[in-house]
Amino acid sequence: MKTKILALLIVCIGASFTVKAQTAYPFQNPNLGDEERLDNLLSVMTLDEKINSLNSSWGVTRLGIRTMGHSEGLHGMALGGPGNWGGGRTAAGPITYPTTTFPQAYGLGETWDTELIRKVADLESQEVRFYTQNPRLDRNPGGMVMRAPNADLARDPRWGRTEESFGEDAYLVSRMTVAFVKGLQGDHPKYWKTASLMKHFMANSNEDGRDSTSSNFDERLFREYYGYTFYKGITEGGSQAFMASYNAWNGIPMTVHPILESVTRKEWGNKGIICTDGSAYQLLMNAHKYYKTKPEGVAAVIKAGVGQFLDVFKADTYEALRLGLLTEKDIEHAIRGNYYVALKLGLLDGDQTKVPYANIGVTDTVSPWTKPETKELVRLVTAKSVVLLKNDKGVLPLDKSKLKSVAVIGPCANEVVLDWYSGTPPYTVTALQGIKNALGNNVAVNFTAYDDMDNATKAAANSDVAIVCIGNHPYGTNAGWKVSPVPSDGREAVDRKALSLEQEDLLKQVYKANPNTVLVLISSFPFAINWSQENIPAILHITNNSQELGNGLADVIFGNYNPAGRTTQTWVRSITDLPPVMDYDLSHGRTYMYFKGKPLYPFGYGLSYTTFAYSSLNVKNQNPDGSVELSVEVKNTGKKDGDEVVQLYVSYPGSKIERPIKQLKGFKRVFIPAGETKKVDLVLQPEDLSYWSTDAHRFVIEPGKVNLQIGSSSEDIKLKKLIDIK
Repeated sequence: MKTKILALLIVCIGASFTVKAQTAYPFQNPNLGDEERLDNLLSVMTLDEKINSLNSSWGVTRLGIRTMGHSEGLHGMALGGPGNWGGGRTAAGPITYPTTTFPQAYGLGETWDTELIRKVADLESQEVRFYTQNPRLDRNPGGMVMRAPNADLARDPRWGRTEESFGEDAYLVSRMTVAFVKGLQGDHPKYWKTASLMKHFMANSNEDGRDSTSSNFDERLFREYYGYTFYKGITEGGSQAFMASYNAWNGIPMTVHPILESVTRKEWGNKGIICTDGSAYQLLMNAHKYYKTKPEGVAAVIKAGVGQFLDVFKADTYEALRLGLLTEKDIEHAIRGNYYVALKLGLLDGDQTKVPYANIGVTDTVSPWTKPETKELVRLVTAKSVVLLKNDKGVLPLDKSKLKSVAVIGPCANEVVLDWYSGTPPYTVTALQGIKNALGNNVAVNFTAYDDMDNATKAAANSDVAIVCIGNHPYGTNAGWKVSPVPSDGREAVDRKALSLEQEDLLKQVYKANPNTVLVLISSFPFAINWSQENIPAILHITNNSQELGNGLADVIFGNYNPAGRTTQTWVRSITDLPPVMDYDLSHGRTYMYFKGKPLYPFGYGLSYTTFAYSSLNVKNQNPDGSVELSVEVKNTGKKDGDEVVQLYVSYPGSKIERPIKQLKGFKRVFIPAGETKKVDLVLQPEDLSYWSTDAHRFVIEPGKVNLQIGSSSEDIKLKKLIDIK
């Protein structure tokens, strides 16, 4: 080993490097190729260092490689908060660090705005660098590997982690995933700002029994649906890391599934990190009963290509080596991806001052979460996430000049509830405070919570309008792990047992006292609010968590912002409309693509304070490469400026194979001033019209008719055009 190091030093002395003198090894030279640098690094690491690198916080002090771990970041860097991810603890209690906190991922999806999502992720990555590099902090919390986005699909609203998903549709979620990944990693051609580690590969959308159940479906569903979002996150977004899920697919636990290597690395080109979920390695023996001994299990995990454990693994790894179940080469292969990510973050460079993001938190010392433009962005994102579900007779927006008193009622009115993967925001604005901010001192605000029904009805009766804020608690107030006290609530490790909203009883009493009632549903997932839809004149949906929840909501209620959020799931009328939770075959009536019933609110649905008219659907080009260019004209026919979310769906009349009823294959959120018309261009790529052929083992196009459908939701189709594809 000494001879090898001496030889490397001689090579380094003779080479013409632009890096500083601390560049003692070739792997530290950014002018060399990636593979050459990684080969060199692995050649100079000891066996103990390699085994230690199987940890989620990895680094090699002897070689000058800083230890760097993970951060959670579904909707802002999560330091502190309910999960206390990376916040740390002292004898006095948990340490919290402020971070900008956006609406839950479910709410981010409801914006249908990929450029906005990219900005959200970019700000998050700015705060990650700020914390991990700041020399004025006693400790640098968090890590530059971000466990985000969640590319899982919310195929069933009972899933306890629905709040973490962008929605039920693979195309929509893939576009949001790609945008979020690009926002986290940045635009530099050589370096990443942070590294995106997507969760949870794959088909992890049941919490009950997740540590031992198997999600069963065929290869077409893997390629076209459950795996598609990860495929696009890697091949288009540029993510080079993901977390394997707890569940099995067709009987093989994902932590050791052959597709980790055969598909995600060899086909899709993932060169980076594959990690287990927390304690997933131990669950191979304890829950899945897939291996009899720990050395067998640990060897299988590493040989499957997993290079990081969120688990206790070291003793078992040494034992697997001793028993001949594992080799040092196996470990090198598994950890190589860890150091590829470190390389892209600039952590292997001998002179890290040349890394373009190295100044964040060092010379750029203004805390990102304190900047006015940050607060403005969160407020805009929050307003853009609001979905107007109902607005009979134009009840909304409320005209402040005609109001003397407003009742604000409900358990969600005077708190911003943080979820399990939230950070600690620097401040929060509740719905009550946001409404007060908007009304000023000229309108009386009568507030009452949920604990006194009589006071609630009195407040409603004595006010011009009643705004009722009800919803869910993302992890159950003071509830223990695997506990959701309310059946319709869910959280990690607990699926929902009901879709009904018991707080509707409060709404019924308020409505009886004052029919001029607005429902604000502050929730992490859909509810079957059938009574509300039938009776309440105006309904808004907004997710939990945003630090600007109240101001963003008030902007919509009082007309400073015209809502254009859209549902990202099919909101069913009854839990009986859903197949069994463990039925992963979509064709059995799951999602808008196969659901044949009448939903409460369809996928892609949302109202506006103005109206839009569609015309002139034109197929401009059917190109030799198979792409289709089309355009549509959209006119704002109302009196208010506003956004319209133009949605393109396709169907396949006469198809000889099973295809969905319709599929989203394009969308744009477009701002259109009142009275103006905009031409909206959309492009269908060949892959958008293809299906996975198990015989050809690739995506192929089925020649024949394709029905193009343009509209403002999956059910509100305005224009259609039939084309032939070859």
